[in-house]
Amino acid sequence: MIARVWHGQTRAEHAEEYAEYMRQTGVKAHRATAGNRGSMIFHRVSGEVADFYVISLWESMDAISAFAGEDPEVAVYFPEDERYLLELEPGCLHYDVPAFEVG
Repeated sequence: MIARVWHGQTRAEHAEEYAEYMRQTGVKAHRATAGNRGSMIFHRVSGEVADFYVISLWESMDAISAFAGEDPEVAVYFPEDERYLLELEPGCLHYDVPAFEVG
């Protein structure tokens, strides 16, 4: 399994609204792609900024490419992301997941 990790920042006052937007766009797109094994949104407000991490789990890099396109290292953005995000970070990180247990 491979974890894809994306980071972004919004203004603190947009944190809840952006989290819902991400559920309706990015997470929905992850879940609609064959080979996705789940997605999580993490966010933390610190002062006037909210940091977001989206971690999605995938069967393979081929599955990630089916979601992200030819270069899976490039971040995927949706139409309203520019409205919320303080900057559009260019890439994502990928990690092998040697163990994943729930429950």
